[in-house]
Amino acid sequence: MPIVHVTRRTHFNAAHRLHNPDKSDEWNRATFGKCNSPNWHGHNYRLEVTVRGEPDPDTGYVIDLGELARIVEERIVTPCDHSNLNLDVDFLEGVLPSSENLVVAFWNRLQGHLPAGELHCVKLYETDRNAAEYFGDQVHETVR
Repeated sequence: MPIVHVTRRTHFNAAHRLHNPDKSDEWNRATFGKCNSPNWHGHNYRLEVTVRGEPDPDTGYVIDLGELARIVEERIVTPCDHSNLNLDVDFLEGVLPSSENLVVAFWNRLQGHLPAGELHCVKLYETDRNAAEYFGDQVHETVR
């Protein structure tokens, strides 16, 4: 059977602040710039979750995308949407909410909760030009 990748895209709006409490205020300002604003700042995040697997012979689905949408909504969007990622989201407690750290946290929220297929990639767009993606523990060769 062929292996197919299917992706569900969703979005949420949230505020955050990039600030490492183990570093000085000067270091944080120099490192994070505007993203270190003590009054927070927000993003219109776009989230893509990709699942891989063999299409079911009865449905043709790798995973029912409606069910995937429900899981992503319940486990990620509902807790994060219109929230302060530093203060309001339990599963992000103690996490510096960079896009890189968020995709890992979101992966962990989804891993083991899919009824079919295998989680392949979590990709988060912080802006139209900036995104981070995480493939779990999969090893990828660097193209040179």
